[in-house]
Amino acid sequence: MKRNATAVWNGTIKEGKGNITTQSTTLNQAQYSFNSRFAEGVGTNPEELMAAAHAGCFTMKLSLDLTEAGFNPESLETKSYITLDNGVITTSNLVLKASIPGITEEKFQEIAAGAKANCPVSKAYNLDITLEASLV
Repeated sequence: MKRNATAVWNGTIKEGKGNITTQSTTLNQAQYSFNSRFAEGVGTNPEELMAAAHAGCFTMKLSLDLTEAGFNPESLETKSYITLDNGVITTSNLVLKASIPGITEEKFQEIAAGAKANCPVSKAYNLDITLEASLV
């Protein structure tokens, strides 16, 4: 399987602007700019897209692992916080809130840690990955 996205940029780094389109067109010329990346401007940015990819991948992997272990998750909600520090993306902090009937805290933490280590996006990222997992 291969997926793609296209980024277009016009102009200088501070005054220019760009857009990103994904193969599925879920993002279709989504705008991004210096301000959307480094300030609070309207639009997306690479770190936000990395966070979305990591949260989505980890959550799906966790669902798979829980199902294979005989659990039926009611809900899994994950936020990924990507940190950009001095021009380097250094961390992805995953924060998970889960509702899973019949699971013990110990088993939950074990399966969540395995999903963190083994989801394809975690394996692709060369950065520190942390996980805060809680049952609700």
